[in-house]
Amino acid sequence: MTAGRPANIDINAALAEAEELYRASNPKSLTQHREACAAMPGGNTRSAIHVDPFPLTMVRGEGARLWDLDGHEYVDFLSEFTAGVFGHSHPAIRRAIERALAGGLNFGAHNMTEARFAAAICARFPSIELVRFTNSGTEANLMAVSAARALTGRPKILVFKGGYHGGVFYFRGHGSALNAPFEYLLGRYNDLDAVEALVKPYRAELAAILVEPMQGTTGCIPAEYSFLAGLRALASETGALLIFDEVMTSRLAPGGLQEVHGILPDLTTLGKYVGGGMSFGAFGGHADIMEHFDPRRPDAFQHAGTFNNNVLTMNAGLVGLTEIYTPERARSLNASGDCLRERVNAVAQRHGLAMQFTGLGSMLAVHMTNAPIRSAEDAERGNASLRDLFYFDLVARGIWFAKRGMFALSIALDKQDGDKLVDAVEEFAQTRAPLFAGRLDRIIG
Repeated sequence: MTAGRPANIDINAALAEAEELYRASNPKSLTQHREACAAMPGGNTRSAIHVDPFPLTMVRGEGARLWDLDGHEYVDFLSEFTAGVFGHSHPAIRRAIERALAGGLNFGAHNMTEARFAAAICARFPSIELVRFTNSGTEANLMAVSAARALTGRPKILVFKGGYHGGVFYFRGHGSALNAPFEYLLGRYNDLDAVEALVKPYRAELAAILVEPMQGTTGCIPAEYSFLAGLRALASETGALLIFDEVMTSRLAPGGLQEVHGILPDLTTLGKYVGGGMSFGAFGGHADIMEHFDPRRPDAFQHAGTFNNNVLTMNAGLVGLTEIYTPERARSLNASGDCLRERVNAVAQRHGLAMQFTGLGSMLAVHMTNAPIRSAEDAERGNASLRDLFYFDLVARGIWFAKRGMFALSIALDKQDGDKLVDAVEEFAQTRAPLFAGRLDRIIG
C-alpha cells in the first residue's frame, strides 16, 4: 500500500481495474446481456445470479467444467448453489431422464416412481415419516409454514436475520417487500438468549420456528448445537412447530444436519440436489402432521401442483439419491470439503490476511474479516469490496463460484480441481496482500 494512501482507495482502484479486465474478456456475454434486457427486467429472471457490471452466459457444462459464451473454461465450484452435487450430465441421471422421456411426460395421474422416491426420502432423513413433493424449496417452505399456522391456529413465525428460505422468505439486509405476508419475529442467529427474550411476549402466538441448520446465502454460517437444541426446546415448550430448512444442508451428511446434531424438527423442507438436478422441492415430517394432507380426509389440507410428481424429477431424484449420492458418497464428499476448507484457510493464515472460509463439509464461503462469524451481523462486517475483487480475480483464473463468496462442491471435482482452487487463493493472497489494512498474524478459521 502506498504510504499515506488509504487502503480503500487502493482497493477501489484494483476493483475498477479487475472489472475493466472482466468487460474486455467477455464481450459476447456483454452483448447477450444487453439483448436479454429487451425481454427481461435487467436481463434477469433469477436475482441470485445477477452480477454487476453484467453476468456471464454459460453455454455448456460437462462433469465439473463450464464453458461461457466467450469460450472460457471454468472449474465449477458453485454446483448450482448446491443443487448440482452430481456435476453436469451425470450418465446415470441422463439414463434415468431418457427412460422417463421414452415413457411420456405428463400423465395427469400417479406414476410408478413417486412412491419409491418418497420412500427413499423417508428412509434417508430421520424426521420425515411422510413426505409431499413441490416444485421448489421456496414452495416447500411456504407449504410447511402455512401448515404450521393452520395446525396451531397461531399467526407468528420466528425467522432469523440473514435467513433465506426462498423467493418469498428473504431476510438478508432489509428483507424483501415481496415476502409472504405473515407475521414475523426476526431473531439473531446463534443467540439463544436474545431469541428467547424476543419470543417471550408472543409465546402463545408462535406458530413455527423456521431455521436453516447452517445459513447458506449469508455465507455458510453453521448453527451451534446449543442454539438448535434451544430452538427445539422452545418449540416444544410453546407448542410451535420447529421447521428445519435443509434445502441446502441436506447434502452435508446422509441424513442432513438433523442427523449430525441428533436434533429432530417437526417438519423438514428439501430441494436442490434431492431432485437429481431437476426442479424439485419437498416437505415432510411427523405422520400426525403430514396426515392432514391425506385427501381421503374430509378436512384435508389442499395441496395441488401440476408438476409436483413430474416424471423427470421423480426418476432423476430416485436414481440420484439411491444410486449416486449414497450415504457413503455423501460422507466422502463432505470429508473432502472439510479438507479443502482447511487448506484455503491455511493460505489466508500463512499470509496473515483478514480473510477466512466458513462452512461445513461440501459448502464453504469466503469472508474478508478475521473476526468470528456466528451471524449475519458478523458477516456484514467483512470488506465487501475485497470480496468482489476476490470474485473477479478467481473468475479470471477459471474458478466459478458465487459473487457473494459461496462455493459448493460436486462429486465430479477431483484432487487436481481442489489444487487449482488452492493455487488461485494463494495467487490472490500474494497479489492482493498490500490491500489488506492491518495485516494480521492469524486468522480465525
